[in-house]
Amino acid sequence: MKRLAALLVLAAATPAAAAPGPFFSLRNTDFVVLISFIVFIGVLLYFKVPARLAGMLDERAATIKAELEEAKALREEARTLLASYEKKQKEVIEQSERIVAQAKEEALAAAAKAKEDLKVSIERRIKAAEEQIASAEAGAIRQVREQAISVAVAAASDVLAKQATAESAAASIDAAIDQVAAKLH
Repeated sequence: MKRLAALLVLAAATPAAAAPGPFFSLRNTDFVVLISFIVFIGVLLYFKVPARLAGMLDERAATIKAELEEAKALREEARTLLASYEKKQKEVIEQSERIVAQAKEEALAAAAKAKEDLKVSIERRIKAAEEQIASAEAGAIRQVREQAISVAVAAASDVLAKQATAESAAASIDAAIDQVAAKLH
């Protein structure tokens, strides 16, 4: 009732009061509009529209609050996942750095081993070449000696043939036979 009275006071203090003619007449449009407005407000109050609107607003506020809480939970979950992925990424980077360092070490070790193997191989080839040279040198010396012996034997046989007589040849043959017999027995 107090609300209705307050509403009437507000309505009376409006420019509608300045309209010509009596205010409380159905011919006065301002009065008709005021009555219609009061009836409309009454209908709204009778059907408890403000309470329903407040309930709908409260329900909407509760829904929004639930959505905000869900969004906060999702945000925290996303932060946790992000931290987890950043940690995994850091671990992967560290692991890749360790793998690269190990690969460098293995490559350096392999290079050093290959260098050592090459050095051993070169020394072996040099030794084999020196042995071939020594063998070829010994062969050449032997051939030179054999050639020298052949030449000396040929020269000696020529000299002996020119100097030898039948008696000295027979004596040489006898001496050679005696030498062979002594060595064989």
